[in-house]
Amino acid sequence: MQAIFQSILTLNITFTSFIVCLITSLIIGFAVAFTYMKTGKRYTNSFVVTLALLPAVVQIVIMMVNGELGTSVAIVGAFSLVRFRSIPGTARESSFIFFAMGIGLATGMGFLLFAAIMTVIISLAYLLLDKLNFGVSKKVRKQLRITIAEDLNYTEVFDDIFEKYTSYNELEKIKTTNMGSMFDLYYIVELKDASKEKEMIDEIRCRNGNLTIICGKVEKTPDLYL
Repeated sequence: MQAIFQSILTLNITFTSFIVCLITSLIIGFAVAFTYMKTGKRYTNSFVVTLALLPAVVQIVIMMVNGELGTSVAIVGAFSLVRFRSIPGTARESSFIFFAMGIGLATGMGFLLFAAIMTVIISLAYLLLDKLNFGVSKKVRKQLRITIAEDLNYTEVFDDIFEKYTSYNELEKIKTTNMGSMFDLYYIVELKDASKEKEMIDEIRCRNGNLTIICGKVEKTPDLYL
């Protein structure tokens, strides 16, 4: 078992050891990128390529300051800020970045077997959790926009309907429209039964005078980085 934590590097890095570590980083980087694509429905080409190459980049940085682990970590941390200062990402993207950086740290210090085993275990964990839909809410959450006339009391007008069809409802914002003669109400609702969505909308139509009603998916906002 101790061989897992045995580095192939000596005090002076040879060309052969550098190439072996670089090829290992690239292969494992492709495995990380593949796992990212398999566990998500949406992804960009630029981010996938970045994930594939990040372990190799980190490995090169670590080798450049061979023997100075503290300096290595500080430099890699500075590089990681480039991602955090660019386009906002999700917690999933953040975790894969740290995953790829961890591999680069391991290969840069010569722990190739450890990096490979770590990649296999964490990738399998990602795939398993994705297959099991771990953490996915089973409740149907919708964004509901209702237009009403100005003479309706929007604070209570739909309370009984929401109580009947939803387990959760929240009035997010109110907007005046049509020269102030109407209000647009924006709700977030959780339906008790998704099959009764039309029945709920029909009852709301009777209440708001058959004015505009829009019901759709909740707009997703980027998760905060951990």
